[in-house]
Amino acid sequence: EEIQRAINAENERIGTLLPKQFQKEHEKEPNMDSPARGSLCGMFMDFETANQRQSNRNMATKQKKRSSELLRLIDLDFSVSFSLLDLPPVNEYDMYIRNFGKTNTKQAYVQSNEDNLERDVQTDEIETLEKWTQHPGDSVLVSGGDSNGVSIDIAVTPKIDSQRLTNFLRSACQVIAVLLEEDRVATQPRWNLRSRQTSLSISDSCFQLNTNLPFLHGRKVSCLHVSQVQRQALLSVHGLPEKPGAIQLDRKYIVCVWNVWQPSSPQKVLVCEAEVSCCCFSPSKATLVFAGTMDGSLVVWDLREDSRMHHCMKLNEIDWIFRAPTFSTDGVLSSLNHTYPVLAIEPVSTSVYKEQNYGLSHLSSQEEMSGLSFQIASMDENGTLNLWVIVVVTGCSIYLHCFGRTVPGYLYYLFHLHFLSLFPKDILCLRTPQTLNIKFLPSNPNHFIVGTDIGVVSHGARHDLRVPPKLFKPQQGGPRSIRANAVDFSPFGKPIFLVGCSDGSIRLHQMTSEHPLIQWNDSTNGQPVITLQWALTRPAVFFVLDASSTVYIWDLLENDLCPVAKQIIQSDKVMTMVVLGEPEKTNGLLGIALAKQSGIIDIQYVKKRWALPQPEESEKLQLLLQQSL
Repeated sequence: EEIQRAINAENERIGTLLPKQFQKEHEKEPNMDSPARGSLCGMFMDFETANQRQSNRNMATKQKKRSSELLRLIDLDFSVSFSLLDLPPVNEYDMYIRNFGKTNTKQAYVQSNEDNLERDVQTDEIETLEKWTQHPGDSVLVSGGDSNGVSIDIAVTPKIDSQRLTNFLRSACQVIAVLLEEDRVATQPRWNLRSRQTSLSISDSCFQLNTNLPFLHGRKVSCLHVSQVQRQALLSVHGLPEKPGAIQLDRKYIVCVWNVWQPSSPQKVLVCEAEVSCCCFSPSKATLVFAGTMDGSLVVWDLREDSRMHHCMKLNEIDWIFRAPTFSTDGVLSSLNHTYPVLAIEPVSTSVYKEQNYGLSHLSSQEEMSGLSFQIASMDENGTLNLWVIVVVTGCSIYLHCFGRTVPGYLYYLFHLHFLSLFPKDILCLRTPQTLNIKFLPSNPNHFIVGTDIGVVSHGARHDLRVPPKLFKPQQGGPRSIRANAVDFSPFGKPIFLVGCSDGSIRLHQMTSEHPLIQWNDSTNGQPVITLQWALTRPAVFFVLDASSTVYIWDLLENDLCPVAKQIIQSDKVMTMVVLGEPEKTNGLLGIALAKQSGIIDIQYVKKRWALPQPEESEKLQLLLQQSL
């Protein structure tokens, strides 16, 4: 019984460590044997199994104790890291297949021996197909090939810069036209209008513009004008024919646009119902032509208009396009129009518009940036000066009905700004002078001068009410019955100008003095001065034309008392003159265009001695002017 109690006590202690199932199994045994415990005395007991269980319990206790001691000595080390997924970089071939190999392609073969960079080693033979290509493309067909006798062509539309193409074609067409004209002159001597032998002693060579055209017969040239930007562009105004013919144009006035490099025919022919008294190009580019008429209206032609918009007439088996005005103030701006004949029209510098808004605030900034803006001044014989702002906006078609017909893609705004009173009250008390011409100071377009029929030249400004001096007078004093037929500023930035009068006198003024620096009274023997103009290549040279058809050349450095050259043209009277030249080039090319009574227009290139710039010529001229004070 004592042994049985010891065994039961030992089983109870082990039950806390063994699994519950093992505990339950051994707990049932005493319950089952408890009723017969007394009867089991002296039965066989298995001590080997009990000893084995005791050994297992001792071993588990030792392992648990060791694990608890080791856990206190072991800790996690977070300084060590490694990647769970590592992808090596792809090679060039795999990158190419990834980017371009998914479009209409598939992987068919793999190249072996990839490390061999000297030669291609293929596992299979590659099929080839020969094709041709051209770069840059000359047309839409830039590549093609031949496979089994079948032609394979690939049409690729090249990218074209339309603006550059237009500029190139315009320049190329001018060159080709000049070459064709020279070729025609070589094959047909009757067309030789260039560089013929000159009969004038002041020039080296000359040629004529071909005015022997059916619509120009019997028409006198009343006005000539040269573009300030494109020096080869020339305007000529032709009056009505002396003997009306059967041509429908006999009752219209004609303005011809010439390129002096192509004298065989005018580039454009413009027609007008009213008599044209003056004309000019737009200041920034010779694409617009402005004209003043004797009925007081202002007329505009856009030379970029499609020729299909205008009247075409066949004369002597040649088709001619006669362009009607794009816009006219006649009947449109009646309240702002001139009421007297317009005798002068002048372009104002492009930078003038940037000074003030001039009432254009209703235009959007996009329109102002995309458009071309400048001013035109028109003056009538009664002394009224109108300033007009012209804004050519590209890509617009609004307000078209307000301002007349125009080419698609361009819009014209013409705004009347104001008119100015050009004379002081003491002059107006005697009589109202007649104004003849106007010129703007190139270095400061705010200032302008106006020639009159009383011998004085009025000084005015667009923004200032008072500018000294008010009048530029001759040496003799006050107003006289003498017409200041021509005035011209120096094109070299100096504030000096020339005045040519009807009594033959020529005056050289500076903007700060009322009286002239120099006055020549008898240089033309009393003949009225028709026109005068400074040379474009030399600061000290100017040209004069008088009423007796005589051309004078002045070189102030050579002789400041009288002209250095004189040319009388008696065979055909010269009606007007304009100076040609390219001051940007150093070839010394300087010419004068002479419009004769018969309608012929001669281009005379003067001798090099008056055309080539002299060393320190501006400084010498400035010293001469200072000595004249």
